[in-house]
Amino acid sequence: MALTFYFCNHKKYATVNLSILQSLTVIELVLLGLFTVSALIQLVYYWLIFGRLAFIKIPVLNNLPRPPVSVIIAARNEYYNLQENLPAILEQDYPDFEVVVVNHASTDESAVLLKEYQSKYPKLKVVHIEKELNFFHGKKFPLSIGIKSAKNDVLLLTDADCKPLSKNWIRAMAGNYADDTELVLGYGPYISEKGLLNRFIRYDTFVVAMQYLSFALIGMPYMGVGRNLSYRRSMFFRNKGFTSHYQIASGDDDLFINQVANKRNTKIALQKESFSYSAPKQSFGEWIRQKRRHLTTGKNYKFKFKILLGTFGFSQLLFYFLGALLLAIQVFPWFILGLLLLRFFTQSIVNKKILDKFQEKHLYLFSLVSELFYVLLIPMLVFAGVFSKQIRWK
Repeated sequence: MALTFYFCNHKKYATVNLSILQSLTVIELVLLGLFTVSALIQLVYYWLIFGRLAFIKIPVLNNLPRPPVSVIIAARNEYYNLQENLPAILEQDYPDFEVVVVNHASTDESAVLLKEYQSKYPKLKVVHIEKELNFFHGKKFPLSIGIKSAKNDVLLLTDADCKPLSKNWIRAMAGNYADDTELVLGYGPYISEKGLLNRFIRYDTFVVAMQYLSFALIGMPYMGVGRNLSYRRSMFFRNKGFTSHYQIASGDDDLFINQVANKRNTKIALQKESFSYSAPKQSFGEWIRQKRRHLTTGKNYKFKFKILLGTFGFSQLLFYFLGALLLAIQVFPWFILGLLLLRFFTQSIVNKKILDKFQEKHLYLFSLVSELFYVLLIPMLVFAGVFSKQIRWK
């Protein structure tokens, strides 16, 4: 009798739900369907893609190989940054490496400082580009000169404003190479400082890294960051360097990786010793200009990556917008709240695991509350970039 009662009530419940669905307008049904699909897409990305990064086991540093390495730095009017950061690179605990600094038409005292460092550090090689070549934009030309001047096949690229906080930075990055490895993608965080802007810059860096490192783990690498990136010199020349996108000022890192990376030749470095920290922008306007410059290269990615990244971003926007709208008009509110909470708890778990790996534990709560603003800001910057002139690297 109890079983009969259950089935009767279950049938009654299903009938009630069906009647509620039938009472919805076509527009409400479409909105409900789109919200459900967007929620499912978000869950798939978080569990199947970002979850790979969240739950990966990081290799032990002691067991990593040590191939000869050439560190490449392109610097233009970077006297103070070179003075602050270059010694930490030249004093790395690694058996066989050189540091190639390309002094790109600097008008400050960089040449004097580099000459002084050369007398102190025998591993330092300096290449001077005396005049600006107006038909080349950005870092691609000086980086190409530095790569050509390097003596080792394994290259490690960073910027003058970056500093590894460990003497084992080269060891941790280069240790990820195997016989078939041609690329190693590193993490380049920003220094933690006080203020809302700093937290937001670090949050943006976390989001970008979560995406490109996770996609690399599932065999679909599409970008890296020039602040902390390694690849083989032989691969660079085999693919004719940056020639396919020389006309674009930026993209020496992401466009090149988008061109040459695949599931067989790419690995990622997650040891905390492999991180190279940069000084963040000090004003929102400066960061916006930097972010817009980075976003301009996205339109030149391979089509499949445009679709994959666009699907995640668009479903994220739909999820929040339609969730709020459906709650406001009282369409299946408990169902909507359930999916909102499920996605929130999923995000909470994945963010926590990845931020722990990135040594950014203090960013955890901020990452949960700042997403909505971020979801609105990025499409606005992409849209604005379509109608603005290309921003040159300085």
